[in-house]
Amino acid sequence: MASDFAGLVGLVTGGAAGIGAAIVGELRARGAVVAVLDVHPSGGTDQLRCDVTDRAQVDDAVRAVLDRHGRLDVVVNNDGMSAVGTVEDNDDAEWHRVLDVNVVGMARVSAAALPALRRSPAAAVVNVCSIAALNGLPHRALYSASKGAVLALTYAMATDHVREGIRVNAVSPGTVHTAFVDRMLQQFDDPAAERRALDARQATGRMVTPDEVAGAVAYLASPRSGSTTGTALEVDGGVTHLRIRPDLGPAR
Repeated sequence: MASDFAGLVGLVTGGAAGIGAAIVGELRARGAVVAVLDVHPSGGTDQLRCDVTDRAQVDDAVRAVLDRHGRLDVVVNNDGMSAVGTVEDNDDAEWHRVLDVNVVGMARVSAAALPALRRSPAAAVVNVCSIAALNGLPHRALYSASKGAVLALTYAMATDHVREGIRVNAVSPGTVHTAFVDRMLQQFDDPAAERRALDARQATGRMVTPDEVAGAVAYLASPRSGSTTGTALEVDGGVTHLRIRPDLGPAR
């Protein structure tokens, strides 16, 4: 395994389970020391309870990482929540709650980390976005709005901090197969049919894996991608750009 993160310290929000846990594992396998900030920490190594909607908790958690490790080089803003419905279906409270976690939470964590990132020779921020930022998905109005904001925030942050030596990029996954998705499928009358529909959404014919997202995050966070900033890397099985024809033989 590559050791491109040797000597570097990172933090991953929402890192106790799912995609976040895969990112933590990938960065540690590549040599990084990684702190996990999560509202429901699992009790594993270097885990801190942190609600990204609470600025005091965010500031305290980042300070704790610095007190323990003396530096901070990589921030992965992975924490987020889903929302289902059209603009008629989500009340004001849910709009505020989702945007607070998915967008403002990223800004809070990034702001708290910036002083330490400015001192790092390999500073990188990776925001976990979604293909919902660029694709009209049904019944995802609120979620899509939040991820569109994450994409715009990524570009703005990259512009603001490039001269400070801080790279900012995003990863935009398609539908990722996690335990959360498995639990969601059980709510349908025919879970197997819903699973097939989710698989078919990707041109590759299957959902994205957490490890695939983690690999993309690691690439963007690595010092080896030192000239990559202001980029959104889609890990989506071809959803965004591919238009697959029915199996009618070669296109002419």
